Amino acid sequence: MHTLRPRRTLARSIGLPVLALALPLLVTLGWVLRPLGPVAVAGAVLAATALGALSFAAWIRYQRTEAAVSPHGIVERGFFGRIHSVARRDIAGVLRLETYRGDTLETVKQLFVVDRDGRCVFRMRGTFWDDASMDLVSRILGVDEVVRAEPVTMSELRATDPKLLYWFEGRGLRRR
Repeated sequence: MHTLRPRRTLARSIGLPVLALALPLLVTLGWVLRPLGPVAVAGAVLAATALGALSFAAWIRYQRTEAAVSPHGIVERGFFGRIHSVARRDIAGVLRLETYRGDTLETVKQLFVVDRDGRCVFRMRGTFWDDASMDLVSRILGVDEVVRAEPVTMSELRATDPKLLYWFEGRGLRRR
């Protein structure tokens, strides 16, 4: 069994800029609220403490996120702590492709583990997972891997393979 974890540098690359932006804003908020009295400043300090606690909780959740891959299947612990497991017998193959990021020419690698109906049962995005982790999945599972050479937009992927995407990515939406 191989335990795969998302990129650890992602928390640092997001957390430090957020801290760099939030700290001056919180100091300014305290300075602006100072004439209103100590209760207003205490409220600002309480809000800053709550924001810090939420950020720390998010960091802990991110550190606990993992996927255990073995020849028997995949067990994933997501960001919110939900454990999702997929047995090897329910896995038909692995699809790898690149999608364009927004309206740019920059692409993001994606890996989809699919069942026999073409529905995604496990997904790895290059934003969160490194190439080495993605390379291990099909090898460990012992399934065929299809690699699409040409990058696609999310709307193209939605049109050709809607079962791969999450509901909030437009799966099941019909245009009239």
